[in-house]
Amino acid sequence: MKRIGVLGMPMDLGQGRRGVDMGPSAIRYARLQAVLEELGHEVQDFGDVDIPIAESLRHERESGGLSYLEPIRRACEDAIRGFAAMPDDAFPVLLGGDHSVAMASVTAASRGRRVGVVWVDAHADFNTPETSPSGNIHGMPLAHLCGLGDPRLVNLGGEGAKVRPEDVVLIGIRSLDPGEVRLLRERGVTVYTMKEVDTLRVPAIAQAVAEKFRGFERVHVSLDADVLDPEIAPGVGTPVPGGLTYREAHLLMELLADTGLVTSLDLVEVNPILDIANRTARIMVELASSLLGKKIY
Repeated sequence: MKRIGVLGMPMDLGQGRRGVDMGPSAIRYARLQAVLEELGHEVQDFGDVDIPIAESLRHERESGGLSYLEPIRRACEDAIRGFAAMPDDAFPVLLGGDHSVAMASVTAASRGRRVGVVWVDAHADFNTPETSPSGNIHGMPLAHLCGLGDPRLVNLGGEGAKVRPEDVVLIGIRSLDPGEVRLLRERGVTVYTMKEVDTLRVPAIAQAVAEKFRGFERVHVSLDADVLDPEIAPGVGTPVPGGLTYREAHLLMELLADTGLVTSLDLVEVNPILDIANRTARIMVELASSLLGKKIY
């Protein structure tokens, strides 16, 4: 049994498509708390971080080539304080919002200590302001967490990088910008694209993750809904065909649960406007339950 602390970040400032700010509500409506309590966990919902709507921030649209940098930075700082208010033994679950929110959750997970990060996503989110084609920050959080990019985001919650690049594993990748490819190779990030998922298969990848992070005090899983194939999870703003199947995603979560290493979780990039009958939010809740101990038998 875990003490789970839920925090919402209804953020859509990090990307260019509205609607993902309703993701936390959609995930809650999909019975996240009830499902986790049925597994025997104690769940406390700490509500949402207060985030302004984009229409009220037109004067802050651009900041050094980055869209809405200052509002995103302030929201992440607020979220870091929200995580700090949780009990020390809590298992934090962050509900997004676009993937820029992970700058808060991973920073909170590190707490000045070494943290492993499992980034389950169609995209690497490893752009910097110099490599980004769009200037949208949801394509940059992992690079900033690794110490690359704008100092105002690198230094969130404390000066410097929050995770070592060699302590990051990407799974499900199938859409990279050229600048990201160069940075990922230079920094030694472990990348399992969909080609590796197809050839190595999920059990081998999960075993490699377990071996890599054995002995770590903290391992954070950041789960982006667009890692799933859009045929089964249509409610995402940046769909890429050829993603994880329903069973591949569940198997990955089940095997990560078996390691006993995971200490915190993000559920991000659910866009109810683009969804069908809240299907994507429901699948994300199901995957969270697999990661948190639900078993078939």
